Amino acid sequence: MTTRAVVIGSGHYLPERVVENAEFEKSLDTSDEWIRSRSGIERRHFAAEGQTTSDLATRAARAALEDARIEANDVDAIILATSTADMTFPSAATMVQAELGMTRGFAFDVQAVCAGFIYALANANALILSGQAKRVLVIGAETFSRIMDWTDRGTCVLFGDGAGALILEAQEGDGSNADRGILSTDLHSDGRFRDILYVDGGVATQNTGFLRMQGKEVFRHAVEKLAATATTALDKINMPASEIDWVVPHQANIRIIKGTAKKLGLPMENVIVTVQDHGNTSAASIPLALSVGKSRQQIREGDVLVTEAIGGGLAWGAVVLRW
Repeated sequence: MTTRAVVIGSGHYLPERVVENAEFEKSLDTSDEWIRSRSGIERRHFAAEGQTTSDLATRAARAALEDARIEANDVDAIILATSTADMTFPSAATMVQAELGMTRGFAFDVQAVCAGFIYALANANALILSGQAKRVLVIGAETFSRIMDWTDRGTCVLFGDGAGALILEAQEGDGSNADRGILSTDLHSDGRFRDILYVDGGVATQNTGFLRMQGKEVFRHAVEKLAATATTALDKINMPASEIDWVVPHQANIRIIKGTAKKLGLPMENVIVTVQDHGNTSAASIPLALSVGKSRQQIREGDVLVTEAIGGGLAWGAVVLRW
């Protein structure tokens, strides 16, 4: 028998404020058509004043716990992927732990920007396979609206706020690709490309800073690296792309999503797309898409999913799992 990290619950939360593309026309030299044609984004959600990343994460976590029909103290660990934690420390994950009333186990943040949820899933999988935890609550949550330069039309129209969560549980499988749960993971980073996507602030500068991005360079790296990491993750378990039911990609840009699907040889009918409604929510985008895909009854138990992401660092990776 082989231990697998199996998804037993999912949930998400989006802030109430919805910002349509047309709203940016009031302050920027841009248009709804320009934003849609270059990104596929039509609207996004922004957190309310005083609403923090841990607030969003807690709401998504509660939805996932309800879906799994378990209590917070049935969970052994919380891993929260975010680049916009409430404070320098303590971790946003411990704040979620407190809000949920979880008085046992442990909690920590993972910071790999848009690839954060992939990194968090890989860490949760490792904790479960090693026997360190039986159930892990994995969350991706962001308030990127806090780090936007509202005069930069190339970035501020692309991002949104939100949170999504999964609960993984140790279950026994037979060690084959027919098992439910995480089947393989693949992680990468290359710090030589730090300057094409970064925030120009932090502890060293004593200011929060703003997101800065060289869009063309990010696009060039994204399609190639995302297709490659997904292929590597599939190769690790000798699974052909034809067995994939759904690709659930990082929701950054519809052109990147389409380009990656094409390289994998998969039609867009097999891709979960939410970027039009949420924008780029960084580490939250994959768990949001998973939860929305399940709520739409697209993703069903037994489906094979490939999920991949790339973000600042550069950091990128992929996970293959059977839902």
